[in-house]
Amino acid sequence: MTKLLYIVIVVSFLDTFIQLPIITPYAIDLGASHLLTGAIVAVYSLTNMVGNVVGGHFIDRFGRKKMLVGGMSTVAVILLFYPLAQTGMQLLIIRFLHGLAGGVLIPAAFAFIGDQTKKKTRGKTMAFTGGSIGIAAIAGPAIGGAMAARSKVEYVFIFVAILFAITSVIVIKFIQESYVTTERGKTSPRQFIPLLKNPLILQASLAAFALMISNGTLAFALPLKVEEIMLTTEATGILLSTFGITALIVFLTPVNRIYDRYSPIPLVVIGIGLIGVSLFFVSFISVFWTGFIAMVVYGIGFAFIFPSMNRMVADASEKEDRGKAYGIFYAFFSLGVVAGSLLSGIVSQYLGMPFIFSAVIMIICGVILLLIAKFHQHEVNVQ
Repeated sequence: MTKLLYIVIVVSFLDTFIQLPIITPYAIDLGASHLLTGAIVAVYSLTNMVGNVVGGHFIDRFGRKKMLVGGMSTVAVILLFYPLAQTGMQLLIIRFLHGLAGGVLIPAAFAFIGDQTKKKTRGKTMAFTGGSIGIAAIAGPAIGGAMAARSKVEYVFIFVAILFAITSVIVIKFIQESYVTTERGKTSPRQFIPLLKNPLILQASLAAFALMISNGTLAFALPLKVEEIMLTTEATGILLSTFGITALIVFLTPVNRIYDRYSPIPLVVIGIGLIGVSLFFVSFISVFWTGFIAMVVYGIGFAFIFPSMNRMVADASEKEDRGKAYGIFYAFFSLGVVAGSLLSGIVSQYLGMPFIFSAVIMIICGVILLLIAKFHQHEVNVQ
């Protein structure tokens, strides 16, 4: 069953990655300004954040499977409205609804996986979930860019809608609920408070925020940077896929032993530093191969961060509150995309330095993460 959940994760993240090379040009083609385009990219993650938190509670209240199937079916319908958009504001509304409905998917899938894994092997299991996301990161931008370059961009949304419908059927027929009725009775919204105070969840959430600041910047600014150096949307897709391939190599080879061998905090901090360096150099690329190298570095950083922070959330939660824990975590995940893409739109319009701005944010988040870890260790020593 865990293998089928990896498929669910691939499809869920494909929904995001396949739109990276096309959503910015699509919004501009509909007449949106740079500022509105930034909002269009960001609003998905803004409402996704709400869906994460609210969905996290209902994942623990009604079970993983019902929420997963309901979310996927709703997203499949909403995707069919993208080709009908005539203005930037209409696209903004569609993205608003898309993010809200999709917010339940990833917390539900990771709660499923957290329920079924043992603590000793959880790091490696989370590496495989990272591999699933790496597959989506490779296939998504490449498919989206290629389809947009060779046919109508609207076909991309129809393709993903069909994929979601098929996956919903697979979940209904082959995935069994992992959360029994007696466990659901323990659920209470008040459990959000201790979860928010848990140091591991706080640190994982900050790491997610930092990671997705960078991803939001790429979603908004990389297509514009590629156009600036006279390359096509297909080149954008290849560059975005490069970091996915690099991360996948780390996730699915013996290198993934690092996730169970080392503490997740150092891996996360190193990853944040690598991504900061990558974003700085992306700002100055003038030819394809320099962008390629920057994306390799970004992929290594991504690989260090993602399984580590997911392991932290699983370790810090129990079955009765795991849906909420992942809801909180992925809310910060979504908040990072909101901040990254929206602020990139503002910075791009007024200062023209979105990648450098994002690199600075990464450094700041890395320093804060280290301070939280040091403070928590000091408290443990005192006790």
